[in-house]
Order: sequence, then structure tokens, then C-alpha cells
Amino acid sequence: MTETDIIFAGSIPSLYDKYLGSVLFEPFADDLAKRLSKLSAGRVLETAAGTGIVTRALLRSLPASVSLVATDLNQPMLDHAAAQTSASNVTWQKVDAQSLPFPDGTFDAVVCQFGVMFFPDKPRAYREARRVLKPGGCFIFNVWDRIEDNEFSDVVSAAMAEMFPDDPPRFLARTPYGYHNQRVIVDELRSAGFTVTKLETLTRRSLASSCRDPAIGFCQGSPLRNEIESLDASRLAEATEVAARKIRERFGDGSVDGKMQAHVIIAS
Repeated sequence: MTETDIIFAGSIPSLYDKYLGSVLFEPFADDLAKRLSKLSAGRVLETAAGTGIVTRALLRSLPASVSLVATDLNQPMLDHAAAQTSASNVTWQKVDAQSLPFPDGTFDAVVCQFGVMFFPDKPRAYREARRVLKPGGCFIFNVWDRIEDNEFSDVVSAAMAEMFPDDPPRFLARTPYGYHNQRVIVDELRSAGFTVTKLETLTRRSLASSCRDPAIGFCQGSPLRNEIESLDASRLAEATEVAARKIRERFGDGSVDGKMQAHVIIAS
């Protein structure tokens, strides 16, 4: 992982939410929220909340008697997320998931959607999640499977490699789609003191109204943008058009529909 892989600033948060929210994240956010829907009271911590896609799903699924603390390391992402909801049972806080500022045994559940891949020290983040959980509490999160099982992402990554053959932008394969080995995940959770109670692979469809939506989302609304601009900032619009063209060639004109796949892990 490079330093730019964790920078979500400028226009990235709004473009991320607009162009990748429904296309990639909402189907899996609803899944995570449903897995906690039986919680009738208590406190939930969300780490790497991003633009609040899971936060909003949790607020729809959980009763007002459950309080939610939504955290992220990137203040611009939190600012965007907070602007999307005014629920009284959620608070927003800039937090490093590897060093949680909460007492031991504070939360009934810790939730993280597609965030652990960005933690430089994953075992440390797992130990922190375990520390702040109450006895019997659960840690539930998801990670993307291989990039080859996530079609839009794979097409865009290949398009960027073709456009910049001497120094291909590898953000997608390197970080968001780079932590999919189930054995490694289970071993790191066990070393942090967790028992893995479920590990499930889910396949969903990624639906977009046009080929440009995922192209804009990835090239301009994710840290892939930082990598493209570090190579040649003047070619960002061109990179977006190249990605859109490759998606169109693969999936056709009009609305597009691609496979996406992720692992869901529940640990106690």
C-alpha cells in the first residue's frame, strides 16, 4: 500500500458516494445491516465509515434505542457522511481504527465495510476491535474477493495498465482487492483473540445506469485518482474516458451489469 492509497480528499468523497455508492457498496451494506437487525439496544461502533453508506443502512435497520458511533480516519469522508443524515442516535468521530480512543468493553458490535484492507497493521486493528467489544460482542466486516471476480474493477484496472504501460496504476488490485486470502484473514483474527463464527462469500450484481458511472467513480472518486494524477494530472479526463470505453466494449451501451464478489466475516 502506498501513502496515496488512503487519501480521500477534495472532490473524491462526493464522487465516491454518487458514482460508487449504489454501484458497489449498497448491496453489501444492506447485507451487513441485516446481520445486526436483531440488536434491540446497546452501542455499535463503525470503523472506516467512509461516506456513511453502511451507517445509513444501519440506521434504517436498527431501532433508535441502539446508538451508533461512526468513525473514519479521513475527515472529508466523515463530513460528507454527516451531511447525509441528521439521525439523533449517531455520532461522528475522526478515529484511527488501529488506535481506538474508547474504553475496554464499550460496544456490543463493531462493523466495518470494505475498510480493513486499508489498515496498514490489520492485526493491531483487530486487537483494538476485540478490546472495545463487550464479552460476547461481535465483529462483523467484509472484504472484496479477488479483483478478477469483480468485473468493473478488473476492467478499469486493466484499462489503466494499458494507458500507463511503463508504470501501471495498481491501486485497485493492490489495496481494495488485495486482502482476500481467507486463510490469512482467519489466522490474523485468531491471533488477535477472535473466534471466527462465519465466513461467507457473497456474489452480487453491480448495476450502473451507464458505463461512465463506474469509470468516473473509480478514476475520479477513489484513490486511483491520486495515482493517475501523480503520473500525469493532465490525463485524468482521458483516463476516465478510456475506462468508460473499456466498460462499454465489455458490457455494451446503456445500463451495464457486472459481477462483484466479497467475503463476509463474523467473529466473536
